Amino acid sequence: MDKWLSDYGVTLGVGGLMLFMVFIVWDLARRSDAGRFGTFVLFLALAMGILGFLIKGAITYLMEHGGI
Repeated sequence: MDKWLSDYGVTLGVGGLMLFMVFIVWDLARRSDAGRFGTFVLFLALAMGILGFLIKGAITYLMEHGGI
């Protein structure tokens, strides 16, 4: 159980926080009357952070399985 939690707990926890951040950014854009472009910029910044987390996971996988 401890190994599973240490292997997947952070990934699942950060994934859940990312979903919560999507809601927060959507609510922020709506309450601030950001408009289409402002909402796009907010979600673009969030998407870059999510993409960085996914790339980190892919690099970690490749390094652990001898791909690099």
